[in-house]
Amino acid sequence: MPHRAVPVRALLVSAGFDADAVAAPLTAGHEGAPALRAPERLPVIVFSHGNDGHRAEATIVVQELASHGYVVVTVDHTYDGFSEFPGGRLTVPLDLSFTPWDSSHDIRFVLDRIEDLAAGRNPDAERRPLPAGLGAALDLRRIGMFGWSKGATATALVMNQDRRVRAGLSFDGPMQSQPPVTDLDRPFMLMTAEFTRAAEPSVAQFWSHLRGWRLNVHADGARHGAYCDNQWLIPQLARIIGMSDEELAGWIGTLNPARAVRIQQAYPLAFFDLHLRHRGHLLNGPNPAFPEVQFIV
Repeated sequence: MPHRAVPVRALLVSAGFDADAVAAPLTAGHEGAPALRAPERLPVIVFSHGNDGHRAEATIVVQELASHGYVVVTVDHTYDGFSEFPGGRLTVPLDLSFTPWDSSHDIRFVLDRIEDLAAGRNPDAERRPLPAGLGAALDLRRIGMFGWSKGATATALVMNQDRRVRAGLSFDGPMQSQPPVTDLDRPFMLMTAEFTRAAEPSVAQFWSHLRGWRLNVHADGARHGAYCDNQWLIPQLARIIGMSDEELAGWIGTLNPARAVRIQQAYPLAFFDLHLRHRGHLLNGPNPAFPEVQFIV
């Protein structure tokens, strides 16, 4: 069995599923693809995963951003995620107190390595060749970040510490940290589901610290994983293992998976287009093409 299959199996088992009943999904991406040749350098987006998660949990969003000319960097947080190191060493989440601050430290390390790439250096631990044109494609003046759950909180903390990140996006983040997030003067958008400002005081408090452009959108019927791949993958798994409708609703709520995918494709792209490319109008207000999405004032 290839090493890379082991983290997937461990992830399934950790969530209570039979790892032998399903196979890992395929994506449209492949390793070693050359960077897109474009008239100008490309904006960079960094992704931080949720608690006990993995860097591939928002692949729908990542592929959509990449297909529109963004360079997307996804991060596995060691011992808070399922990951593989150079040489095949595997790590899984441990029973440790891994906080959003730890995630934010990882991201700042990655931002430094992105700077290495843009300067023509190769930060790969095994000195493997990089995809053609990668370093020259990076625009360090246009860096954004998003995260799910704990990764959303980490996004805010990174922006508190590091002005390289120009815009931040939260996928249902609880925004709980010690010490907490302080004032932010750069654009930030909340895509809420269960951790709403009404239900979670830390989210309401965080909202009050946003001094720049801010927006809170909310999808009706969404559960915590509505803006990640779970919303699309869990229903497929449910059919295979015979999950009841009630059990499935506990995972994905009542938001239709196909509609969730459209929301995942449209709203993150619109946010980063607006603030890193200064274009688009989807975030001007409610849109009849997305009747599930509320603008929370």
